[in-house]
Amino acid sequence: MKGLNSPLNRKLRMALIGGAGNAFIGKVHATAGTLDNRADLVAGALSSNASKSQAAAPSFGIPSDRAYASPAELIENESQRPADERIDFVSIATPNYTHFEIAKAALTAGFHVVCDKPMTITVDEAEDLARVVEATGAVFVLMHNYSGYPMIRQLREMIRNDELGDIIAVRANYIQGWLWGWSPGVDPPRGAWKADPQKAGPSGTLGDIGTHAYQLVRYTTGLLPEEVSCNLKTYTPDRALDDYGHATIRFQTGALGLLTFSQVTHGRMNDQLLEIDGSKAAISWRQEDPNQLVVRQFGRPTQVYDRHPGADFNNPSARAASRLPGGHPEAFFEAFANLFRDGFDDMVTSSLGKPFQQRDTIYPNVYDGVEGTFFIQQCLASHDQNGTWISLRHPSAR
Repeated sequence: MKGLNSPLNRKLRMALIGGAGNAFIGKVHATAGTLDNRADLVAGALSSNASKSQAAAPSFGIPSDRAYASPAELIENESQRPADERIDFVSIATPNYTHFEIAKAALTAGFHVVCDKPMTITVDEAEDLARVVEATGAVFVLMHNYSGYPMIRQLREMIRNDELGDIIAVRANYIQGWLWGWSPGVDPPRGAWKADPQKAGPSGTLGDIGTHAYQLVRYTTGLLPEEVSCNLKTYTPDRALDDYGHATIRFQTGALGLLTFSQVTHGRMNDQLLEIDGSKAAISWRQEDPNQLVVRQFGRPTQVYDRHPGADFNNPSARAASRLPGGHPEAFFEAFANLFRDGFDDMVTSSLGKPFQQRDTIYPNVYDGVEGTFFIQQCLASHDQNGTWISLRHPSAR
């Protein structure tokens, strides 16, 4: 990769695409990418509007000569900078329909990529992007940020260590209610593009938060999917895309999974719940209380695991994902930062000419992006056939 120069002796150089105005996730990328002092935000194309991009640059600490009018201008100009100045990676925090073009251009230019989810809006685009990643050898981090929470990593390792036994069932809910405040025809609030099929893709709530629930199940359990039956609904007036749904999954082991995703449940904010039933024990985690795991076993008292990096009951994976002593909450920003930090390790490894295991990263990568897009496609196909069981096998699944 041509972007890196003596990475062990300096910070990585980051470019942010998106984030101006009322945008939320771009500011999260900027904060999380620099949280551990391993990267500097030095360039950006912060808006599709050139004047807005230039106006927003000072609030991100980006100098005016590196506040670009478009992603294409950013990639071209940064490619022409000397090796000791040009960026190492781009962080993409833009509407879904733009991800593919930006990511492909950045990878082809020799830069690593951090990309928000869903990775693309079609499976063909996702598979094409995976081929580009393989051809370039670049690091590709997909921001399914919930996989960065310390207690999710604790849970993942407990399953791999057989502490739950055979996984027999999984339930994952991601419940919000913000769409009741959505007013079409009025000056749109932040995120209104998510209701536009041309920008969000063919799904609404399914693609926005249903994919988070699915990825978290796959990330923690390692269960490979066999087939899916899905039903979707649209309850919000004047909305073209789904805002509620269920997906039932049969896994290859015989385990069953149930996902529920909603953006029309009054009073709910970001209520993501993961429950996993094993033959030895059951475990649960809630995103709005992310520093605890609850473990239950028949005939024994309920156990609550706290995030506590100094305690032996936190396994090495959870301790490595923690920054603060127990009792000091770690949450959303830190989870994002963990994925950045994991990706930075591989960027350094890559710059030294050493191979890293593209398919085996602890962070979500391009293959998870392919599978997530395929999950959306197959759920929509099942829904269109009145919930018919549809294959959920894909060769990229890991």
